[in-house]
Amino acid sequence: MAHVGLAMHFRRDPNDRRKELTVSRFIEVVHKNAVASRNTADAFIKEMLHYNIAEYVAGGDGRTHPLQPTAATIERFTGWVTAHLRTLDHIDGGDRLGRYLDRPDMLATLQPLIADGLLASKPVREPNQTFSLFIWLNNGGIVMDWLMSGIDPDHAGLERIPTSVVSIGDFAKWLKLSRTHLGRKLRTAEELGSIGWLGQRGHSVMWVSHRFYEEYMTVQAAKLAVVDNAFKACFPRSQGDD
Repeated sequence: MAHVGLAMHFRRDPNDRRKELTVSRFIEVVHKNAVASRNTADAFIKEMLHYNIAEYVAGGDGRTHPLQPTAATIERFTGWVTAHLRTLDHIDGGDRLGRYLDRPDMLATLQPLIADGLLASKPVREPNQTFSLFIWLNNGGIVMDWLMSGIDPDHAGLERIPTSVVSIGDFAKWLKLSRTHLGRKLRTAEELGSIGWLGQRGHSVMWVSHRFYEEYMTVQAAKLAVVDNAFKACFPRSQGDD
């Protein structure tokens, strides 16, 4: 939903009210693309306004109340873009990040193409069971990122891959999540055979299954491919480039 909202913002036309980012238009686009229900989209916008991630445009039409992301939100998203471009460069030795930093104004063209790619990507839109379980949890993506970031690459081929997580309470506190809610999700994932503990539950190192690890990596690879394709469309190389 965040990518949908940003794309609508960057594609807005101040001279065409039909292309403004408003609550009603956002809800309609989210629903039309089967991203979430109308109620979920409405709740999402209310949270974005509450936490100053989005704001009403000053001097905007009082009847439609156009919205925009705050400057801090744009800055954070710029960090998201640079992190993904840096990752792609690390994979193949490319120079995407440097080329983007030379033209940071291209963010307004790049992001909507990324959003389009994510909406069209089946691996991203329809991930497997355990990934889907976490993605609808508040900060669920960060939960999975933290689990996977604590994995020793040498252990990635194991059926039960140790993570760096031991205490559910500490994990929930660091993520600013309800321990009860996080624990409920983890128990469901445990019932699916996707996570477990090497010893006593909640008091020993947590492991993730190789299947869950592959689910996560599949989605990340698909997302990076979307970013790469969007970048190529925005920054085409001339015939004389290497």
